[in-house]
Amino acid sequence: MLAAATATTPVSSASTRVRLPLLQKYLAEQQELSAVERFAQQHDDASLSDQARHYEHLLPATAPGPGQQYSFSVDLDRCSGCKACVTGCHSLNGLDESETWRSVGLLQGGKLENPLQQTVTTACHHCVEPGCLKGCPVNAYEKDEQTGIVRHLDDQCIGCQYCTMTCPYDVPQYNPRLGIVRKCDMCSSRLKAGEAPACVQACPTEAIAIRLVDVKEVIEKAAAERFLPDSPSPRSTLPTTSYRTERELPENTTAADAHNLKPAHNHVPLVVMLVLTQLSVGAFALDYLAALHGLPQGAHRLIALIALGLGLLGLGASVFHLGRPLYAFRALVGLLHSWMSREVLFFGLFGAFAPLYVASLWLTPLAELVHLPAFSEELLAQLESLLGAATLVNGLLGVACSVLLYAVTGRRWWRLSATGAKFFGTALGSGTLLVAQVLLAHDVSEAHSASTSSWALLVFGSLLASAKLFGELSVVSHRDANTWTDFKRTALLLTIHLRPLLELRIALAVLGVAAPWVVLMAAPNRAIALAALACAGLALVMGEFLERSLFFMAVAPARMPGAVGQ
Repeated sequence: MLAAATATTPVSSASTRVRLPLLQKYLAEQQELSAVERFAQQHDDASLSDQARHYEHLLPATAPGPGQQYSFSVDLDRCSGCKACVTGCHSLNGLDESETWRSVGLLQGGKLENPLQQTVTTACHHCVEPGCLKGCPVNAYEKDEQTGIVRHLDDQCIGCQYCTMTCPYDVPQYNPRLGIVRKCDMCSSRLKAGEAPACVQACPTEAIAIRLVDVKEVIEKAAAERFLPDSPSPRSTLPTTSYRTERELPENTTAADAHNLKPAHNHVPLVVMLVLTQLSVGAFALDYLAALHGLPQGAHRLIALIALGLGLLGLGASVFHLGRPLYAFRALVGLLHSWMSREVLFFGLFGAFAPLYVASLWLTPLAELVHLPAFSEELLAQLESLLGAATLVNGLLGVACSVLLYAVTGRRWWRLSATGAKFFGTALGSGTLLVAQVLLAHDVSEAHSASTSSWALLVFGSLLASAKLFGELSVVSHRDANTWTDFKRTALLLTIHLRPLLELRIALAVLGVAAPWVVLMAAPNRAIALAALACAGLALVMGEFLERSLFFMAVAPARMPGAVGQ
């Protein structure tokens, strides 16, 4: 035992590395005060100034200068994963039981003979180019010009939760009790008074500090992807938090919860809004174009009326997604930078022009009934054409904004090509198929055989809807990928956790496409044909609802280790 006690081991000191006997090393460690003991000793010393008593050494000596801002600095070698920072933040800010602004995760890696296990504390990174600020439609975020702190303005928030999608680090947290989003503000009021934030004071090992950082240095580090292993790329928002360690992290370092998959939140009001508005736009497009080629007036008015009903229901459902729906009018504030504001604008115009267009379809027969002059009938026809074009243009622009709204979040499952194919596939594919089914039902009810227009739309709609379904299922091929990519996570969610919904989605899509063809081929009596077409239309719409639910629930973006998520 004496030989073991006198063995030598390398020990780090503040100035140099020396080799001490093992027994002397342990005796030296016992002479060092812990952070808690230093805290008690300093507060017992009445000679210290107030600022020194409030963790002066964990704060910058000066305020930020030009090109600088405050940032969190985390010493990974000191972080023990005790979560005292989480508790301190929770208590000081009066958060609800399920609400957290700081989280603690775990990194692991290395080899069997030299494994790595490292706890990581993370909160808002007060980015140089905050994603939450860029995406907010009501300007409920501000970045302080002097300190660089990103603050959330609770009074301005309408609870749309879009910032929870545009932030790649799961920072903004939605509070259902208050109907708004809230986040860390680096305890800016305490910093202003020269006092450290709650998480800094709560950490017993002084692993968290507030430091000044040069914005140019942040940009350089982001370009070199120097941030934290297995976390979102820093290039999109330029996070300012610095993670320091004297150890070299292995290349296979990953978050311990990287393989813990769970479906994301299903935003039901958004599901209803997206599907119905896209079906409405598609139906209006086909109705408008078919009317130009001599569509019978009865079918013309019926399709336009159905499209109007779908559109108004979808726009009405969108309000229920907001935590504070009475303030929905604020959503136009962010037109210069938020795709959500632009979506609200164009769909608002769509919702204004669509009823006028549908009403105009009844003005021409009314004019004929009261025997208006021919020039008046011509003006009414021109008015109908203009209102139809305005409805269609604003509807298509609204769908395009919906696509970009999710594509700019950086989530690969929501990338531009895939989201565009899904949203416009619903509008043009399922919308066309729905119009074809309405026309077939009109033909059957009038005891006519299927018209050429019905056949053409049925073929076109069936092909587009089938192509859309195959496109949705293509991500499943990533299930057996060797690396854990976002696509692999999505494929596993779809085929394991969400498998029943996926199978039902496929079944409803097949029924919606195949049923009209069965009606035409089997040529049953009128009542059976109408019932079958109604079931096909219902299956088509319900299948689109499931597809859009999977769109939200199967997204699996990269995130910070241990992040709470939405």
